Amino acid sequence: MAITKDIEAVALHLRAGGIIGLPTETVYGLAGNALDQVAIAAIYHLKERPASNPLIAHVGSMEQAKSLCAEWPAEAELLVKHFWPGPLTLLVKKKEVVPAALTAGLDRVAIRMPNHPVALALLGLLPFPLAAPSANPYMRISPTSALQVDAYFGERLEYVLEGGICERGVESTIIGWEDGKAVLYRPGALPQEEIERVIGPLAMPASSTAVVAPGMAKRHYAPQTKLILANDIEQSIKEHDGLRLGILSFSKTFSADNILRMQSLSKQGDLREAACNLYAALQSFDEVSLDLIIAEVFPEEGLGRTINDRLRRASVELE
Repeated sequence: MAITKDIEAVALHLRAGGIIGLPTETVYGLAGNALDQVAIAAIYHLKERPASNPLIAHVGSMEQAKSLCAEWPAEAELLVKHFWPGPLTLLVKKKEVVPAALTAGLDRVAIRMPNHPVALALLGLLPFPLAAPSANPYMRISPTSALQVDAYFGERLEYVLEGGICERGVESTIIGWEDGKAVLYRPGALPQEEIERVIGPLAMPASSTAVVAPGMAKRHYAPQTKLILANDIEQSIKEHDGLRLGILSFSKTFSADNILRMQSLSKQGDLREAACNLYAALQSFDEVSLDLIIAEVFPEEGLGRTINDRLRRASVELE
């Protein structure tokens, strides 16, 4: 695999049906032609992702976005004026041109316009949108650098387009509509409160178990080491005396003889900085031989809600 800045070579590879690593402001994606069933199948195969879990189409213009949609709610227009390009994905009724493989056979397509200069430049060279789920094996931690994509896929991926460290560090927020009401399907890098200031309160999905949008799988974003959540880190450390521990906290640091790795996400208590640092910190725990990661529960507000969502999914044990 080549980590490259040669955007022309990458565009040619995509036009030929290839798959690449794509930088965005959220996380790196595993990208291919969103209208090509063969390319979509290759993405699912590389990620080892179930075909029942839909992908996001990344677009470079409003014209391209609307070419994929059978409906475009008035609230969608308001949201894109405020937040596109940016970390907001809209789930809307699809046109027939959108392959069923992209949407896992569902009648809605997830669309966003990334706010990254390299991604937008690449999309400007292509006549099609890009399907680009996070560039990690299914259920593993999303990558926020080209080197992390390389560590996951190596020679199985011909190109990763270099775009630096991702500015946001967690995936996009996903909004859709049910019975005319705006619904939050996945908390993400755009806080719920900012969206609600534009269109009012968001509802929750009618079903808590159906996977109708990316990132809704019960277990996701998980390190290989077992992870648990704790409101009281000090008490949890005492309860797990004798185990080799990794500690993930918001701003405080903790010490004990059995703590092998300590990661605080923001010494200043800044939730945006914490979200940006989350996945790199989770990755680092798998570099140490640990029995358990204890993660602090974050304030249930703003990006704290997103961090808690990711940590809860990471803590679900495989059945």
